[in-house]
Amino acid sequence: MYIPKHFEELRIDVLHQLIHTHPLATLVTMSSNGLNANHIPLSLQPFPQPLGTLQGHIARANTMLTDIASGSEVLAIFHGAQSYISPSWYATQKETGKVVPTWNYSVVHAYGILKTVDDSKWLHRHLEQFTAQNEAAFSTPWALSDAPQEFTEKLINHIIGIEMQITRLHGKWKVSQNQPQNNRDGVIKGLKQHQNGSDEMLKMIGMFSNVDE
Repeated sequence: MYIPKHFEELRIDVLHQLIHTHPLATLVTMSSNGLNANHIPLSLQPFPQPLGTLQGHIARANTMLTDIASGSEVLAIFHGAQSYISPSWYATQKETGKVVPTWNYSVVHAYGILKTVDDSKWLHRHLEQFTAQNEAAFSTPWALSDAPQEFTEKLINHIIGIEMQITRLHGKWKVSQNQPQNNRDGVIKGLKQHQNGSDEMLKMIGMFSNVDE
């Protein structure tokens, strides 16, 4: 991934937070037919520090199991907030006209070697924890124990756990921090008015409001 210095995010806690907030990963593996991509929700465990471990599960019928067996390095991509940025929002548009459209986004790339975990107790614990994490925002959270045990055990037999200790972690936050303050202010105003910027994107742009030009 191309990361200009001013867009590079090095803080591990910030990278981890994006993974927690956007757990659906694009998991890229090398297969006998070339690159293979699957979209798998992954939970982040904090150990071993500092980078942590990603855990998830896939169907036993998923051909990605063959890719994992090769022992090749795997890339997990986590996408955060993203939005088109109109040059008309920049204050410098009126001053010089030297502006062009761009796209703001945040993304984390995690690398490591995937392994399978063929253990029903591990899977049950993983599913309980991951469900609890994602149900926490609901007024009446659903729990794995709410489904009949016989039903969940039957389904668990058809999946297998996957785990990846992170060996490299890269983050790119392209959120207008290379623009002067008046242009960043214009981007925030434009996103709010046109409703094509999430609160998360607005917050990220605001993080750079006081950086030195």
